[in-house]
Amino acid sequence: MSQAIEKDRQLIASDIEGYLRTHQYKSLLRFITCGSVDDGKSTVIGRLLYESKMLFEDQLSALEEDSKKVGTQGGDLDFALLVDGLTAEREQGITIDVAYRFFATDKRKFIVADTPGHEQYTRNMVTGASTADVAVILIDARKGVLTQTRRHSYLVSLIGIRHVVLAINKMDLMDYSENVFRTIEEEYREFARQIGINVFTAIPLSALKGDNMLEPSDRTPWYHGPTLMGFLETVQVDQDRLQGLPFRLPVQWVNRPNLDFRGFAGTVSSGVVKPGDRIRVQPSGKESKVARIVTQDGDLDRAVAGQSVTLTLADEIDISRGDVISTVDAPAEVADQFETTIVWMHEEPMMPGRSYLMKIGTKLVTATVTEIKHKVNVNTLEHLAAKKLELNEIGVCNLSVDRPIAFDAYKDNADTGGYIIIDRLSNNTVAAGLLHFALRRSQNIHMQHVDVDKDARSVMKGQRSAVLWFTGLSGAGKSTIANLVEKKLHAHGQHTYLLDGDNVRHGLNKDLGFTEADRVENIRRVGEVSKLMVDAGLLTLVSFISPFRSERRMARSLVQDGEFIEIYIDTPLSLAEQRDPKGLYKKARRGELKNFTGIDSPYEAPEHPEIRIDTAIMSPDEASDHIIAQLSRMGIVNNVI
Repeated sequence: MSQAIEKDRQLIASDIEGYLRTHQYKSLLRFITCGSVDDGKSTVIGRLLYESKMLFEDQLSALEEDSKKVGTQGGDLDFALLVDGLTAEREQGITIDVAYRFFATDKRKFIVADTPGHEQYTRNMVTGASTADVAVILIDARKGVLTQTRRHSYLVSLIGIRHVVLAINKMDLMDYSENVFRTIEEEYREFARQIGINVFTAIPLSALKGDNMLEPSDRTPWYHGPTLMGFLETVQVDQDRLQGLPFRLPVQWVNRPNLDFRGFAGTVSSGVVKPGDRIRVQPSGKESKVARIVTQDGDLDRAVAGQSVTLTLADEIDISRGDVISTVDAPAEVADQFETTIVWMHEEPMMPGRSYLMKIGTKLVTATVTEIKHKVNVNTLEHLAAKKLELNEIGVCNLSVDRPIAFDAYKDNADTGGYIIIDRLSNNTVAAGLLHFALRRSQNIHMQHVDVDKDARSVMKGQRSAVLWFTGLSGAGKSTIANLVEKKLHAHGQHTYLLDGDNVRHGLNKDLGFTEADRVENIRRVGEVSKLMVDAGLLTLVSFISPFRSERRMARSLVQDGEFIEIYIDTPLSLAEQRDPKGLYKKARRGELKNFTGIDSPYEAPEHPEIRIDTAIMSPDEASDHIIAQLSRMGIVNNVI
């Protein structure tokens, strides 16, 4: 067992509180290792753990045994095995997942993330980098600056990591050549300037041999800079930077244990706050003063970035989870449309017009990408036109949310400018984003108040307004049944309008094709039109294939609860293809019609429709009567059946 561990064991046995105090007040540094495949990232971390005496005897024994079984160093210790935990990683000799490790020295505590080098795992690298203070970018001295090195450097710059180490590893395989080191350093410097990395520290390493890891190496007498551990222990992470920013506290919880106390709990993301300070609550804009700063250990005279506190205010103000408490002198911005950079992290591509959930700080809103300005080729930094973002792609986009939110530009404050995007159906995190600025139109375009509203229009018509959304395969009978329903409703004095998929494509949506992206935009536009017609007090019948659940859910979200009635015209594909009134299935089968729903493009059947019609056993007339009867029971229509 190492002397450091034995010393810690003795301290724990004699003075556990002293041991805990010693570690409590050490500063914490989070860093990542990244670079091209097999540059030695895991070996670097394994060597740091080994040399910092953080391994117990059983871990050393397991390392020795694993090195003999699956190691790549001919029986010598393979330090990478300390980190490469996944079986697939050990078999392939690469890192797939983000591996986190904790270790400490006498000077500092560390959390290191070993991030994957393969392009298909870019999302994993972004995850690991999101909380890092330092990035250690490894380069194989034999290979120099590679495409993956450029990509990860771009991501490091994008995420805003301010301290970068260029670790030129495997110098032992290049005879510790100064010329090799300087050539790689200069090549990287030229690229780094293009992406905004103006300062970095280059270190020649052999992680396998231990050169310049903890102690200066005799094999590199020409190098006079810090060792890797020396840099990590002494780098001045700007702890004061966040405290120097304007005060921000995203409200996580409204604390109301009794009638006499109302506090607003959260973590201070930036700045300093003291009792008596004037604050502004956003997005509402209401102002007050801080009365108390409450913690479990008592009230504080001040709170700084990183502290979790509860604020009480001098005035009774309506504040909810997700609101941001800001200093009145430099409040956060408020907007509902932004320019943003999005890193897409899901196998299913991102489509403009599709509705997602967006979580920024403690706020959860509905968000839609309205336009992809361009995607970035992270290997060449080219800006490319795009209609969608695939897995691991990065795009600059316009983003719209369903209500104004408080924010700061990501470059100024990562906590209030960074966000994640969540799929509404699966609840999976599908993207990470960085807000740049509010679009001008979000500041200059406002909702105009009108005196005659939806309720007034509905009362005049003597009906409830609603969207009757008919969905199903081509040939299912949607248009036929919807037409019959409208005809019968009209005959009983109901005010209706029918939006049919084919008819709308002759006008409003004549510019759209049948790609997945165009189908999403097709439904987005129709959903917005339906919303306007509901506001006009109409019963709006929408007859569209609308194959994707996410778009139908988006259309539902545009109107109030109870105003969207999903009617699933359930027809087996074989029956729809047998009917084929327009001959479209025959064309699709011959390959003449691409992206045809049910053949080479999926149809996602409703999971919980309000009304389901089985056309295999119901005639169109029977189906229309059944729908109207159901609408009557729901209170959507009256005196019809």
